[in-house]
Amino acid sequence: MHRRRILSAALVGTTSAALGTGGVLAQTYPSRPLKMIVPWPPGQATDLAGRVAAQEISKGLGVPVIVENKAGAGGTIGTDTVAKAAADGYTILAASSGPMSIAPLLQKVPYDPMKDLAPVAMIGMSPYVLVTSPAVPAKDLREFIALLKSAPGKYSFGSSGTGATAHLIAEAFNAAAGVQALHVPYKGSVAALTDVMSGQITYCIETAASTMPLVKSAKLKAYGVSLEKGSTMTQGVMPFAKLPELSGFDLGAWLGVMVPANTPVAIIERLAGILERSMPSEAVKQTMTTISVEPDFRSAAELTTYLRTVSTRFADVIRRNNIKLS
Repeated sequence: MHRRRILSAALVGTTSAALGTGGVLAQTYPSRPLKMIVPWPPGQATDLAGRVAAQEISKGLGVPVIVENKAGAGGTIGTDTVAKAAADGYTILAASSGPMSIAPLLQKVPYDPMKDLAPVAMIGMSPYVLVTSPAVPAKDLREFIALLKSAPGKYSFGSSGTGATAHLIAEAFNAAAGVQALHVPYKGSVAALTDVMSGQITYCIETAASTMPLVKSAKLKAYGVSLEKGSTMTQGVMPFAKLPELSGFDLGAWLGVMVPANTPVAIIERLAGILERSMPSEAVKQTMTTISVEPDFRSAAELTTYLRTVSTRFADVIRRNNIKLS
């Protein structure tokens, strides 16, 4: 009997050691408010979508989730703050494509997006729309591509800046469609779209949030949307992927939630479960639509796969077009 008690105690001790700090944290989590770092200014898409996620996580955990905007350096400052935070589930990131999928390909950042941060879930995608002046004669996307192909290098496209998501998606479109056009970078989408409307440049591929109000007021003409399944925010606009040469085209500005690497799996799964249950609700979907973000829940594993795919895609666009930040 004495020997069995010793063996039993040893087994319990070994199991506890195997669980480690992560097991203890997961059992007592959460015991205080969480902090969500938004690496962008208030009012930006990541901020608005992040606040939706923070509210749902707060309801699911029963503790406050305090949102802190920590903007700067294209989102890399706030992202790095979370990458270096304690891996205990109390600091979470409103993650997005800029600082996670694009910035590391164009410049040196103080974190490794695939090693220093762990995905919880994707919550949405911002669709991009190809728009021109209403004066452009092509009646649909196929005819527009034919127009561009008829005079390689004659036509131009604008973006909100070199290396911006809009620029890379436009270059990916050009490559897939087999067209050659001159890139004209602007300091923001407003200036670019203004020149599209006036005919100074031929086209832009910009967010639905910035383009669709102008399409609905007949100031711009929409030819296609970048998400493979289309978008509820771009009714009547054909996905690029409907054309054979653009089959599988599925790019946008993704939004999600991430935590520091080595956060206990049980905590990640709990956060992901809350988002998986809440994001499909009509109330949440309606809120996301009002901020021009297409609800798109993907699990941690699915987001990891997507991140690898989009990183490879953007890296190829950057390499082929020799895109560099000045």
